[in-house]
Amino acid sequence: MLEIIALYFLTKRIGELADRKGQPRGKWKLFTVLGWFGFEFGGMSLMALILGDTSNLLILVIFGLLSAFGGYLLVRKQLEDYPDVEPMDELIDRIGEEDKNF
Repeated sequence: MLEIIALYFLTKRIGELADRKGQPRGKWKLFTVLGWFGFEFGGMSLMALILGDTSNLLILVIFGLLSAFGGYLLVRKQLEDYPDVEPMDELIDRIGEEDKNF
């Protein structure tokens, strides 16, 4: 349950970042959810292979959650690489201004 609450707030932050970058919110929120669960499953599977069994569930869950957060960080980093988009209000305010460099 706490994982779902954390994922809700993380996807909300990704949506806000996507707005600043001029990217579609839904696309990046979907990438966040897929990255979260994909890395969580992959991390738990990798740790189960390393340990050789699944008897120590606590270690698997902790490693899965750390991997899931890594998936979120990867998606956020990819989104942060896009340039910021200037808000439309600022662009409209600059219409008609003279270029002072000439």
